[in-house]
Amino acid sequence: MTPPILVVAAALVDDAGRLLAARRSAPPDLAGRWELPGGKVEPGESPERALVRELREELGVDAEPVSRVPGEWPLKPGYVLRVWTARLVSGTPEPLEDHDRLRWLGPDEIWDVHWLDQDVPAVHAARPARDDVNKAPVRGE
Repeated sequence: MTPPILVVAAALVDDAGRLLAARRSAPPDLAGRWELPGGKVEPGESPERALVRELREELGVDAEPVSRVPGEWPLKPGYVLRVWTARLVSGTPEPLEDHDRLRWLGPDEIWDVHWLDQDVPAVHAARPARDDVNKAPVRGE
């Protein structure tokens, strides 16, 4: 059995406790939905290096992985998502690739955006601690 392709994402949280969300612009079936920024790990690349590379390509920032968020979440068949908390080292995030908008979400705003279904469990695991009382809304209402 072939191991799944690893996709890494960052839970970037600023000093005010806000989480960075990125709105997809492509592919068409994901456009308009929100995700934690990141991307695929290339062959021979460590997950942490992939995360740094992806954040530089997608957001134009230098970031440092801090710690892995416990858990792993299936994406489309053959892909699995792992998330790291990360801190900005330099730069201001901008939507450069695969995204058309970024938004810093305070703990009480985490569920104000329409997250990709696959990212919801990861956001639950990675969200700022002050969000403990908030729950993800039921979609389709």
